[in-house]
Amino acid sequence: MAAHAAVPARRRASSARAVPVWAMPVALGVIYGFYAAFIQKSGAPVTWGLFWLGLISAVVLGGAVYAIHRYGRSLPRELHAAAWGGLAGIAIGFLYSLSDVSILSASILGLIVGAGVTAGAFYLYYTHEDAAGRPAPY
Repeated sequence: MAAHAAVPARRRASSARAVPVWAMPVALGVIYGFYAAFIQKSGAPVTWGLFWLGLISAVVLGGAVYAIHRYGRSLPRELHAAAWGGLAGIAIGFLYSLSDVSILSASILGLIVGAGVTAGAFYLYYTHEDAAGRPAPY
């Protein structure tokens, strides 16, 4: 006797997020702040200047990531991608400039990283939209 197996019904995804919206910006900010202070330290003892550099770097990057993540969906896909690319380029260029290199080389590296992130984000946003041009729900 063979019984017909019914196709299981799809469960509806929960609308509650497992991770709070602010968790990613806080984690990225803390890691970025520690790394910025670590690069600037370069073997010297820890000072209040390093503490403030790390804290301000963490707050600025975390706030920018939160703002783009929260309000970026209202932007067109080109500007949304450019916002992520600009943030990545500025962040990497700043970290590289802390390692006592020339401003020109830090700027060039920031531009290269920013252009790459912009292109990748634009590709992601462009390929993940429906026929009406509405973005994917992320």
